[in-house]
Amino acid sequence: MGTFNAIAWLPLCAGVSIAGLVLAFLAFKRRGAAAGMRMAAWALLPVAAYLTGALQALWTIGTTVVGFVTSLVFNPTVWIGVAVAGLSAVLFVVSGVMRGRKLGRGRKNKSAPEAGEGQRPVKPSAEKPAVASRPPAAAAAPKTSQKAKGDDDFSDIEELLKRRGIS
Repeated sequence: MGTFNAIAWLPLCAGVSIAGLVLAFLAFKRRGAAAGMRMAAWALLPVAAYLTGALQALWTIGTTVVGFVTSLVFNPTVWIGVAVAGLSAVLFVVSGVMRGRKLGRGRKNKSAPEAGEGQRPVKPSAEKPAVASRPPAAAAAPKTSQKAKGDDDFSDIEELLKRRGIS
């Protein structure tokens, strides 16, 4: 705080405000009342900041931010900390991807158990009626009419789609 008190703030703020008011008067003459009043509002802010004590708070905030940034840039220990934080983030991402793959593989294995292994027949009840099994895809596909002989180019594709149950 010694540096803040070493500066004569009142004459400095008053000088900036007076210069701003002169520019506000010129703006009023050249560009109209709205521009002049806006410039006057800006010109009065330095004196208002000094009189309310906000100037000292702004000074403290500014010196703190500048001190933090300079210690961040010029301190090798801080850069090592930034590198460790980056390594930590990379490890989190990689472990999440690996865990997702493991869980996905586990779901596939559990969703398709061996025949007769852990399966019991389910009896239908009033709350949960039995669900009919899905018909085979080939049976569900509507039958198409015979195409003309000129469609030989697409016959292989149509046959493949019919085998997959797509038509």
